[in-house]
Amino acid sequence: MTPRLGDRSLLPDLEVPLYLDHAAIGPTPAPVLAAGRAALERIARRGTAAIPELLPVTEAARDAAGALMGARGQDLALLGNTSQGVIAVAWCLDWRAGDRVLLFEGEFPANVTPWQRAAEHFGLELRWVPCSSFAVDPGRGLAAVEAELVRGLRLVAVSAVQFQTGLRMPLGELGALCRRHGAQLFVDGIQALGALPLDVHALGIDYLASGGHKWLMATMGTGVLWARDWGQLRPRLSSWLSHRDPLRFLGGVAGRLSYDQPLETGPAMLEAGVWNAVGHAMLGSACGLLRALGPEAIERHIGAWIGALEQGLTARGFTSARAAFPEGRSSILALAPPDDIDVPSLAGALRERGLALSTPDGWLRIAPHWPNALDEVPLVLAAVDEALAALRA
Repeated sequence: MTPRLGDRSLLPDLEVPLYLDHAAIGPTPAPVLAAGRAALERIARRGTAAIPELLPVTEAARDAAGALMGARGQDLALLGNTSQGVIAVAWCLDWRAGDRVLLFEGEFPANVTPWQRAAEHFGLELRWVPCSSFAVDPGRGLAAVEAELVRGLRLVAVSAVQFQTGLRMPLGELGALCRRHGAQLFVDGIQALGALPLDVHALGIDYLASGGHKWLMATMGTGVLWARDWGQLRPRLSSWLSHRDPLRFLGGVAGRLSYDQPLETGPAMLEAGVWNAVGHAMLGSACGLLRALGPEAIERHIGAWIGALEQGLTARGFTSARAAFPEGRSSILALAPPDDIDVPSLAGALRERGLALSTPDGWLRIAPHWPNALDEVPLVLAAVDEALAALRA
């Protein structure tokens, strides 16, 4: 089954007429569901004997996810979600007491809480710059970051795209600043990977974590962590599969059980227990669909869709949070409704009319993806007109 931009035929089970919530959960395309079902059925039929057959599926998922970010699959750890990736770096980096970490006010908590806990445990100092400083003039935000870098930072932690407003952060410029001042750049990529072109090497990223349940359209419980240099991380979150040759005691020869086998120092240090073979099958299939479409083509398609809707909604009195400069735009359109309409009531009225969307921190957030057709835009605007009329009646 071949994916096509603006065609939701690979989502035959999707019941929502107008699905605009990929920034929260991406529905599962039929080929992805079939890949997961095939892996699950293999386990059901063969039990333990299925393991050797599923290992190549996991490695294929690793390679496919890596290709979406311009990375080698061997440099990725397959985890359960974005948060596990953030936690892994926050707890496994070879910190020194007094190291300083820069965070951004307005970030999703997944890219804040782990750093706060690590700061408390390792004696780190947290510094803050508001995301809003990038919204009007990215140069102003970059200047604020550089001012902190000049004072000395170990790491800058930022989301590629801000979850509230869809602001696309200038990762390339941040990466260059970090390199110039001897700091590392950690990126939460979950609101970008799968919807926007992303190259970890070209952007100067040192760590990138993402999950499979949003724009990748894989499934919940899948995620990846890429690191430029795994030697910077310590195996503080390890378990039995984190050892080198961890299965040697299961081979039928007595006396092979040992608790002092050396620990892995690469991605395997974090893949500490039995892996999510079904999820990996789905992740690999989903990444394959996205690679077939091409991130650049997906970005253009979503941008055209959002641009048309934004024009119609601003004409109806909505205020758009979309960046005025193209470099700051993403696959998310966040809006404030007219002054006489509150967001929760409007969101409820739109859901009643067949729209799926989210309302993070008081914004009406619309997030289409490659299956959304441009001819959906008039239908969304008609639903908005009906909802506004009903709320004003």
